[in-house]
Amino acid sequence: MLSIISFVGFTALVAIISYLSTKKTNEHSSDGYFLGGRSLTAGVIAGSLLLTNLSTEQIVGLNGQAYSNGLSVMAWETLAAIAMVITAIFLLPRYLKGGLTTIPQFLERRFDVMTKTLISGLFLTGYVVVLLPIILYSGSIAISGMFDIPSLLGVSHTQSIWICVWGIGIVGSIYAIFGGLKAVAVSDSINAIGLLIGGLLIPFFGILLIGDGSFFDGLSTLTTENPDKFKSMGEASDPVPFYTIFTGMMLVQLFYWGTNQQIIQRALGAKNLKEGQKGLLLASFIKILGPIIVVLPGIVAFHLFEGNLESADSAYPMLVNKVLPAEWVGFFAAVLFGAILSSFNSVLNSSVTLFGIDIYKQHINKEASEKSVVKSGKIFGVFLAIASMCIAPLLLGQDSLFDYLQKVNGIYSIPILTIFLVGYLTKKVPAIAAKVGLLSGVILYVAYIFIDAYSPEVFSGFHFLDIMAFLFVMNTAIMLVIGRLYPRKEAFVQSYTNQVDIEPWPYAKKVGLLICFIVIGVYYYFR
Repeated sequence: MLSIISFVGFTALVAIISYLSTKKTNEHSSDGYFLGGRSLTAGVIAGSLLLTNLSTEQIVGLNGQAYSNGLSVMAWETLAAIAMVITAIFLLPRYLKGGLTTIPQFLERRFDVMTKTLISGLFLTGYVVVLLPIILYSGSIAISGMFDIPSLLGVSHTQSIWICVWGIGIVGSIYAIFGGLKAVAVSDSINAIGLLIGGLLIPFFGILLIGDGSFFDGLSTLTTENPDKFKSMGEASDPVPFYTIFTGMMLVQLFYWGTNQQIIQRALGAKNLKEGQKGLLLASFIKILGPIIVVLPGIVAFHLFEGNLESADSAYPMLVNKVLPAEWVGFFAAVLFGAILSSFNSVLNSSVTLFGIDIYKQHINKEASEKSVVKSGKIFGVFLAIASMCIAPLLLGQDSLFDYLQKVNGIYSIPILTIFLVGYLTKKVPAIAAKVGLLSGVILYVAYIFIDAYSPEVFSGFHFLDIMAFLFVMNTAIMLVIGRLYPRKEAFVQSYTNQVDIEPWPYAKKVGLLICFIVIGVYYYFR
């Protein structure tokens, strides 16, 4: 009962603070609703970025991979820091100068309206079919197990998943649809603090248990008895072989942190460029510490359970139940619930933004007022949330959701990144090249997924990150060849609106360089 009370209490506290912090924001305007009035500060941006990214599919999934394969899977966390530095220094200044609300808006200016619409539609399809259901499902598995919902309510496991999916979905929808970006960002910032505290406590208590009450003895025992688990450079058989860092891994990271609407929307809502850059760089520094939360517990679980668990994905829940004092369960469940909500409502809010700005205003009602655009986005968000809540329970029984998510995301991540980078770095590549690149990228990657599923021997020597890198290079070449043969009549010139102060933070490059050196140092130390 105490755990339930603390869970409800902390969740309610976050909701109240979010409401009080956002009630003065004008959410009838596009900037007010979609970008929090372009008023977000560094701390809010950093917290929202981290919580949007970190959810149960990572906390449970990456720790499960670490349980089986060790430290090499930290690449998903540590290399994100470098991508965030690149975004802060090179991409964000141009986004804010252009007054962008959505990333596809740049593609409209660079290519044409149809390119923007196709990209927005691809984003929305990926969100509703893949990302939102997985967030809901993985979160429901965690919450159902933590509170033992089947026993508590006298229902079956399947019924408990349906209950949790709809509970998380409804609460997340309220934040995202009716509160706008600022409500999402503020709640994220509060939950980020809780997640850092709770997430750090799990490996701390686990190492204490290994050391019989001594943290340093436990750490020494863990590292000396499991040396193979502390190697940062993965082998070919690992989930993240070291060489893939130089193929598809950095491409995935650049897409996610630099061009993915659900992520970059937080930085687009920055009060000014300084706050946006500081927020991204603060988040990138904290991201380097991410493996302590999403990798180290898996290694601790391997030691404590002697590698005898039937499922690697059960490592983190089992560790939590073993090491966390009973009085902390409610608080940690509330924090985990906040992380789930954060990822769900952030994706939903970005989906509402893409539909309202790029589809409704562009194609359905060009004369719509800003209030009408926001209203249409909210209505679309309700239908999107319901669809994802219906799809999520159908994933029941699936294994390795984290790997599945990363692999399937390539359907839209690599084509979008290719079009964006070619459009950004060239002046005369035409709109037809973007459409051909998008079509070829999606079709060829979908073909790869189907072939790999039914005839895995065909690509047995290749990692899915290798395929992403190959398709990126091929689609880039296709676009450049088309640009050479059929160039634009006039070179593209980027127009700037300067809706916010775009003076850069004077220490951005120095801090960014320091962060990159730290990442390299971490890899060298654990080589």
